[in-house]
Amino acid sequence: MSPTTVGSNPARIVIVGAGPGGLVCARILQRHGITVTVLERDRDESARNQGGTLDLHPDDGQLALREAGLLDDFFALARLEGQEMRQLAPDGELLVRRLPEPGETSAPEIDRGQLRGLLLHSLEPGTVQWGRAVQTVVDHQNGSATVLLDDETAIEADLVVGADGGNSRVRPAVSDAVPVYSGVDFLEAWYDDVDRRHPEIADLVGQGSAMVGDADGALFAQRNSGGHLRVYIIRRRPLDWMARHGLRPGDTDGIRAQLLRDFDGWSPEVLRFITANDGAYVDRPLFVLPAPHSWPRSTSVTLVGDAAHLMPPAGVGVNLALLDGCDLALALVRTATVAEAIAAYEATMLPRSAAMATALDGHADFLLDDGRQPGGREPGDVSPQAVSAGRR
Repeated sequence: MSPTTVGSNPARIVIVGAGPGGLVCARILQRHGITVTVLERDRDESARNQGGTLDLHPDDGQLALREAGLLDDFFALARLEGQEMRQLAPDGELLVRRLPEPGETSAPEIDRGQLRGLLLHSLEPGTVQWGRAVQTVVDHQNGSATVLLDDETAIEADLVVGADGGNSRVRPAVSDAVPVYSGVDFLEAWYDDVDRRHPEIADLVGQGSAMVGDADGALFAQRNSGGHLRVYIIRRRPLDWMARHGLRPGDTDGIRAQLLRDFDGWSPEVLRFITANDGAYVDRPLFVLPAPHSWPRSTSVTLVGDAAHLMPPAGVGVNLALLDGCDLALALVRTATVAEAIAAYEATMLPRSAAMATALDGHADFLLDDGRQPGGREPGDVSPQAVSAGRR
């Protein structure tokens, strides 16, 4: 089937944001001979750390990479051993240990930076325009849109795809929704060369991830590639919790002292997760979009990933973003007009994301557990049915 056109000309497609959803969309479009431009505000690929590790599932993330022709490359980078999951009690007792079956590929781990690099390097040279920060998008309601950049230049397009995350600059063109604070805060700690420098922590975590928690707080430790490990310190906190305690982001010693008060009574072995980190803590308050989130259909603007459905981290974010990008690209390949492609894509994406977002709505607390319930929970292994029921 012929790719989407406007009149006798190929559609001018602009994707805003070089994250997984936008990049996989661009890759699939190019595999089908469709020209696309990706605008990214970062100055280059290495401008900022892309975050920790994630797992990709067969029915969404892996499916999208298969359509992109990159599934074998993904498995060459992925860590099958990273599927190991442990749950500990605050006193250090091992409650649950799940080891992957030999050759299991239900949720292999890959660093976010590795996934992004895989997608970036699969694109035709010049596809991504770096240092192009979008200020706003104007939907003209006539099948065209204008992308206004911070440098006061403008780009005309037949389709603008908002793939620019929770603080999307594209979303206001179709929706008034804005992210709101969930009440749950993630404080990130890093550990380098963990097997040699932090062997006790390495032994607690194993080859994958470890979760320990009670009703007030939780720690989620996760191996990355290259001997790195990240720990996410999860608590219900006001958004200004640091200021309330007289702290600032760079006050590592002060934050550590506060954390020890917060987790008073936990075993010294478990407390190593929050006291032995290399470098500063990184505060990551958890924001979400109202659920369900939808918008009046446009004929020239649509959204993928967190720009469309920012949710608590239940292991679905990047998987859904990849599936969104894949579905949108295939809709553009299989339909005659941009408007038809948007309609086909949103008819699938919006109900899917609404069901998940509604199940998770108001349940960011599922990240906190009493540490004694068999099975535990981790960001990456939570079903919407379980969350809606309040248990895993």
